Amino acid sequence: MEGQGMETGQILSMNGGCGEESYAKNSHAQNAYLSKTIPVLHAALLDFCTKKLPATITIADLGCSSGPNTLFAISQSMSIIHDTCRQIGCSPPQFSVFLNDLPSNDFNTVFKSLPQFQKRMMEENGQDFGPCYIAGVPGSFYGRLFPAKSLHFVQSSTSLHWLSQVPLELSDCSDKAMVNKGKIYISRTSPPRVVEAYLSQFRRDFSSFLRLRSEEIAPGGHMVLTFRGRRMPDPFPDESCLLWDYLGLAFQDLVSQGLIEEEKLDSYNTPYYEPYVEDVRAEIEREGSFTLDRLEIIVAPWDGMNGGQRYDRRKTAEMMAKAMRAVNESMITSHFGDQILDSLFERFIDIMARDTKEVEHPNLVVSLIRKS
Repeated sequence: MEGQGMETGQILSMNGGCGEESYAKNSHAQNAYLSKTIPVLHAALLDFCTKKLPATITIADLGCSSGPNTLFAISQSMSIIHDTCRQIGCSPPQFSVFLNDLPSNDFNTVFKSLPQFQKRMMEENGQDFGPCYIAGVPGSFYGRLFPAKSLHFVQSSTSLHWLSQVPLELSDCSDKAMVNKGKIYISRTSPPRVVEAYLSQFRRDFSSFLRLRSEEIAPGGHMVLTFRGRRMPDPFPDESCLLWDYLGLAFQDLVSQGLIEEEKLDSYNTPYYEPYVEDVRAEIEREGSFTLDRLEIIVAPWDGMNGGQRYDRRKTAEMMAKAMRAVNESMITSHFGDQILDSLFERFIDIMARDTKEVEHPNLVVSLIRKS
């Protein structure tokens, strides 16, 4: 990741495959978030179904990744629409589904799962379900992806906290007020201008995302978004920063051991931001293309990545290290090389295991309707 101006799409990739360090094996927390969003998704789809439905409903999932969560929201959406149509006496529609993620995403694993997915949807929904046509759309959702007014329903889960890039201001290492020394994300020791740069980048990105989707979604179409966020204006709450502080401390240990250079660490920042809920509301109103239907906060427990199991602190630290590595490995490797990975996450486990803090993980669920 030489040069912080590099776009996230060039360096961010969830670990593919189905191995022990893959995103597919270490995305239990994301599944927990998805499950908690179903009531909002259900309400949005019921409202959508009260309107005159086209014969083919086009759905897009933005930031689909790969693994067991990829088709979860899509399957829920199609089943809700299918059941609702049967209940109100409408002919079940056919579905056109687009799965979007960055070009580096493991689409091969996703595509291999589709035959079994199609079979399961028929078994669960009956022989009159579908047909359903599924395609992959590689590309950043911070750019245009679809023809104008071609989408009826858009969903995105645990993706929009990833920025399009690290704020450009952080790449100027000659400006000491912008050096996030020893840290890889916002922390209580971060200079105020670092926090301002992250907020400004989020505002630009989120506004661009909304504007682009407004061009692609037909009037009256719906969008449900779920992403990490803050329930308080304080930009430094432990529930947003604690895990990044652990990883920053692990990096500092590598510096003290001479395994990486201090300047190399100071020039590394994560293209990630957890916005305050009211900042999200304000940006939706300012951009103006969508009506805000619902904005809710859902909370996952501290050990949500354990798949519902309660482990001791070290075991939880080991599980969290796998989850953090599955998401961050590509970016770390791009900047530092892959030779530090094992040492880095071993230190992360030790640091986290020695602490006693436990925090919840808030997520924002946003339901939007495209204005006419």
